[in-house]
Amino acid sequence: MGVRITETVLRDAHQSLIATRMRTEDMLPIVEKLDNIGYHSLEAWGGATFDASMRFLNEDPWVRLRKIKDVAKKTPLQMLLRGQNLLGYKHYADDVVEYFVQKAIANGMDIMRIFDALNDARNIETAIKACKREGGHAQGCICYTISPVHSLELFVKDAKQLESMGADSICIKDMAGLLVPYQAFELVKALKESVKIPIQLHTHYTSGVASMTYLKAIEAGVDVVDCAISPMALGTSQPPTEPLVATLKDTPFDTGLDLAGLSEIADYFRPLKEKYIESGLLDVKVMGVDVNTLIYQVPGGMLSNLVSQLKQSNALDKFEEVLKEVPRVREDFGYPPLVTPTSQIVGTQAVLNVITGERYKMVPKESKGIVKGEYGKTPAPISEEIRSRILGEEKPITCRPADLIEPELDKIKETAKEYIEQDEDILSYAMLPQVAEKFFKQRIEDREKAAVATQPKAEGINPEVVAAISAVVADMGARDGRQYAVGNISRLNNQNRWGLYGMLERFRTKL
Repeated sequence: MGVRITETVLRDAHQSLIATRMRTEDMLPIVEKLDNIGYHSLEAWGGATFDASMRFLNEDPWVRLRKIKDVAKKTPLQMLLRGQNLLGYKHYADDVVEYFVQKAIANGMDIMRIFDALNDARNIETAIKACKREGGHAQGCICYTISPVHSLELFVKDAKQLESMGADSICIKDMAGLLVPYQAFELVKALKESVKIPIQLHTHYTSGVASMTYLKAIEAGVDVVDCAISPMALGTSQPPTEPLVATLKDTPFDTGLDLAGLSEIADYFRPLKEKYIESGLLDVKVMGVDVNTLIYQVPGGMLSNLVSQLKQSNALDKFEEVLKEVPRVREDFGYPPLVTPTSQIVGTQAVLNVITGERYKMVPKESKGIVKGEYGKTPAPISEEIRSRILGEEKPITCRPADLIEPELDKIKETAKEYIEQDEDILSYAMLPQVAEKFFKQRIEDREKAAVATQPKAEGINPEVVAAISAVVADMGARDGRQYAVGNISRLNNQNRWGLYGMLERFRTKL
């Protein structure tokens, strides 16, 4: 059997190129063709899509998942999950993790790619077990990075641990595009010799070597690689799908995918790409090769964040100094892989160290959290000198961080109850309370406007209907503890309000 391909255009490609701004309406017309190609999977959810859907697009991410699943009947859907962080930016209690996984699979998710920023398997285990319990495919991740402590032996040890936890496959997650071809060959070869489950490789084209890296990984026996259809590939996105399919044709690694079918999909995305360029969402700068990624071993997105922070402080002249400080901070913090959120934490601390002129004079709570162990166990131990300097007398956390979090699902349900219209809303609120609350309020407002727009004018209304409406409003008001006139329903609670709108709809033919 040849190598298989996961298509990332519905998730990581647009997350990498246009800050996750592709709308569901832009995806749905092409999903059937994507589904018919024969991909290993379609990555369509997770990562930053959950946040961006509500925050920027006023879309319900759960509705997006259901709509894509309704069309994609043949190809497994895949998502990216940040382990105990789920799709938010902090660790959640196990009951929230388990409920999230349950609902994601119930809504149509098939494969969950689960990673932890520190490669601390303790932060992945609950999600893996929950995924398997619900009948999903649990893919455990090794975040690839380069440091004095990261070696083939360490990556093999991590892979074996994931396999022993029950992972169905392993992904080498090269989020910064640091994995070069011959190292990829050695890494895949070592993993294939050490574990029995399939190996998948994910990388970004940022440094310009990704397609060559895939070829060497394929020669070493990798089972699946992540690609993006060509208009949404290259730069900070993934290697393009079509050239790899053409390269492997009529070889033992033949993907079996049809170039003509892929060309039709590319034709669909080409004008979309032009639209993103014209709108300013897609900056053509991110389409080039950034060799600094390999020189400084820093993800491209992290480099641009450093520039932005220095500009805000009128200290762009200190850029080189900050680049030299990044590896020093990373060493002090136990060589974490530079991926969300550790890349932001290390970068911000490096900027503060340089701007203040004194290392660790200012320490954000996130830096303190890394040193304290709030994010998990770092790949290398943190020195006592750094620990005492940043924590003072505070004791570090040595257990799994989530062990310190009390069950929180019931409390979240209670807090958000006035907005809940589906079970999944509880999880949206749990991930991003402020973003979700704003989204929920907008959802109510949009529906009220739509309901008013569809109501006919009042002339000639059947008196019996008016009496019936008045009775319903009075009854709802009594149950709500307040009095309402027929025309003043805006303060009814959600359940009562939608009950009234439903009743109005039933009477429409009489109005």
